[in-house]
Amino acid sequence: MSAPSVGIVLLQLGTPDAPETSALRRYLHEFLNDRRVIDLPRALWWPILYGMVLPTRPKRSAELYRRIWTPEGSPLAVITQGQVRGLEERLQRASPGAAVRVTYAMRYGQPPVSRAIDELIAAGCDRLVAVPMYPQYASATTGSSVQQFFEEAGRRRVVPPVRVVPPYFLAREYIQALAATVRDALGDWPADHVLMSFHGLPKRYATLGDPYPQQCLATASALSAVMGWPQDRVTVSFQSRFGREEWLQPYTEQTLRDLAHRRLERLAVLCPGFTADCLETLEEMDLTNGKIYRLEGGGEYRRVPCLNTHDAWLDALAAIVGRELQGWIEPSRSSADLGLTA
Repeated sequence: MSAPSVGIVLLQLGTPDAPETSALRRYLHEFLNDRRVIDLPRALWWPILYGMVLPTRPKRSAELYRRIWTPEGSPLAVITQGQVRGLEERLQRASPGAAVRVTYAMRYGQPPVSRAIDELIAAGCDRLVAVPMYPQYASATTGSSVQQFFEEAGRRRVVPPVRVVPPYFLAREYIQALAATVRDALGDWPADHVLMSFHGLPKRYATLGDPYPQQCLATASALSAVMGWPQDRVTVSFQSRFGREEWLQPYTEQTLRDLAHRRLERLAVLCPGFTADCLETLEEMDLTNGKIYRLEGGGEYRRVPCLNTHDAWLDALAAIVGRELQGWIEPSRSSADLGLTA
């Protein structure tokens, strides 16, 4: 009997096909029609979406994407492709001869989850592992991506066994990888203060049961402990607010204004909830918010890159995914350093 062939799918939120208005309209139409993202009754939401948002926001968003677009394409897509290659190499090295294939899918945009599953099954994979690339759980990110993954897998006549990597907001390997990126980015640059900015979420969603804010705070606390940052030198905030209702606070933009008024010499900024640099980090945090901080009188502003394809993160990802492979793929004896053994 042949060994099982396992297909692994990295689930990212998504990106438009191009930094153009038409591409952003398609992307936002899909994104903002997700009931886990906007849970308002459709009779209330659709007039806003079709009458106000889609006629105006795509053009503005396209201008923002043009500021970060690369010759290779969307930074998020390019980085995710690198993560796919790095993870597959590590898993195959840890289990020589094992049939492991890694790909990725976007919740919104291309490539869709359906295509990723089709390609893996066509390649002979009879078991699937979904890897949400969001360390902290939110219904609008992890919940939406996993729901879609199950729905697409369930459309097959032969429904494959599926495992899902659980939230890893406190996984030792993830925290250590964050610490490694901070050390590499800051070196001997002594920050006077550290701002950890996580993606925002409507406060109401947390009230309804999303554990997201608690998990963000847990990540920040664990990373601070590893880095030896005292509590009074660290601030946690939430960015990317959309719409008029109250979101998780404090808001990043206002927090940066407040920190600028303290006349800090060196402010280190990091976004631990993002595993790959994207619009929210490259444009919002680097360009827009960095400019706000300087205009308000702040000193030197340095953002730590996301985990991206840092070796420490790819090793950590291999360890985190490896735990879900136990019983499906047997690691070699030399794979203990990647955390692929119990």
